[in-house]
Amino acid sequence: MNVLGAVLDLLFPPKCPFCRRVVNRTGVCEACEKALPWTEEATGLHKGAGGLVCAAPLFYEGAVRESLLRLKFHGESHLAGPLGTLIARCAAERFSGEFDIVTWVPVGPKRLRERGYDQARLLAEAACRVWEISPERLLEKIGDNPAQSGLADSDARRANVVGMYAASSPARAAGRRILLVDDICTTGATLGECIRTLKDAGAASVVCVTAALTRTEKGASGNQAKKGWEFS
Repeated sequence: MNVLGAVLDLLFPPKCPFCRRVVNRTGVCEACEKALPWTEEATGLHKGAGGLVCAAPLFYEGAVRESLLRLKFHGESHLAGPLGTLIARCAAERFSGEFDIVTWVPVGPKRLRERGYDQARLLAEAACRVWEISPERLLEKIGDNPAQSGLADSDARRANVVGMYAASSPARAAGRRILLVDDICTTGATLGECIRTLKDAGAASVVCVTAALTRTEKGASGNQAKKGWEFS
């Protein structure tokens, strides 16, 4: 650790993104590692129309939900660091060798002005730091539709995002195998529309990863520490 990093850790000690306890280094504390609703291979993959395949390390509930709401709506952009690390490890585990470029689901111009940052871009950047690469902007949101969180019906969610995204650089997307990053996967409507847009631009394939997904399988087990992942 460099001197600046040591001083910053002393003044602003890293905290667990879920319970806010101080940890020895950036990551998840031991208690949360044991208690969080981790997905498993059989439950941590959402598949949908248009070839949607989305992996996530966690289910969107409890402390995970609270953490993502703080990131998305309450200005706690620093949470993107540890959450992005989880995304990177999940993507490496589920999609190793299946992508050669990373991008994100962009927010619209109005929400970007309101929040001051794009949370999905921060997550993608944090994930890419693990791999010592940088994400590339391949999509832009061309309008400000109503928030998906206010729509419970899957058909309404799909209709709400149709035509809302465009390829910002079709030439960079063409022929590429893309990893698409977002914060949450609920019905997969937004991710599905982004996949369609990227494939229309010539992408060879698109796989998705989010920090969390909504639990859909009854009896799916959570609250299990992810074997081989150390955070605290």
